Amino acid sequence: MSQTGAIWLVILLACLAANLPFANHRVLVLGPRLQPRKPLVVRFAELLVLYFVVGGIGLLLEKRAGQIAHQQWEFYAVTGALFITLAFPGFVYRYLLRHRT
Repeated sequence: MSQTGAIWLVILLACLAANLPFANHRVLVLGPRLQPRKPLVVRFAELLVLYFVVGGIGLLLEKRAGQIAHQQWEFYAVTGALFITLAFPGFVYRYLLRHRT
């Protein structure tokens, strides 16, 4: 896989992973279903876990491509803010749109 392909893979995985906590009522997609619905705190905890999973995949792809660059706190602050921004559509769908039941 080329570097460009790896970058797009990480971006697509981040988009998908950021919206997964808001897509269903299961814990980490495969876990038990929470009744009557999953609390917002659990969704934020899932978001944090998925941030580190996508970051780990990105780290593996970077290591495969060559030497891993040393990152400081600014990198993690920016990628965390980007991950939260990518989660906005899922949040809007789950909490701000009116669902007819």
